[in-house]
Amino acid sequence: MRLKVCGVNNGAFAAEAERLGADYLGFIFVPGTPRAVTPEQAAEIFRGLSGRAKRVGVFMKDMPAAILDVVRALKLDVVQLHRRATAEDVAALQAEGLEVWTLAGGVPGDGVLFDSSHGDGETAFRRGPWKGILAGGISEANVAEAVALGPDVIDVSGSLESTRGVKSIPLLRSFVAALNGLRKS
Repeated sequence: MRLKVCGVNNGAFAAEAERLGADYLGFIFVPGTPRAVTPEQAAEIFRGLSGRAKRVGVFMKDMPAAILDVVRALKLDVVQLHRRATAEDVAALQAEGLEVWTLAGGVPGDGVLFDSSHGDGETAFRRGPWKGILAGGISEANVAEAVALGPDVIDVSGSLESTRGVKSIPLLRSFVAALNGLRKS
């Protein structure tokens, strides 16, 4: 099971998440949201990273052409379409050699995100011929239940914040310690 730390919007937090073993770092390219970053801000954060964690670009309304501009500029590893994706969207991005994650309820991508905090998708986790990603409300208090469902990726964001949109390194460290304890047992 892998860990995705999402909503990354500051360099010190990103570097610590990578140091603690996050497999994926999620960067939200949705203007006007509390965790949003611009491509320029993401590029600045990337300069302080080792490159060990894969970089996930989270997009909501953008079409593939606009997404590809950001992907190419930043050399993202994964595109997450946080909406009900169409077959055309997924195919266009996969044709560029990208791993594509989609929101459950739309066309499945290489990964399917089951996000209990997102009202537009299916939220009940299920296995399939894709990478299963579990998100939405996962915290240190309920991570054992999340792990028990058997996802390929645990996606955590809001529970790592001191206030909405402001990531906390102490909360990150505590969550990772709890998750690592479950991985060893």
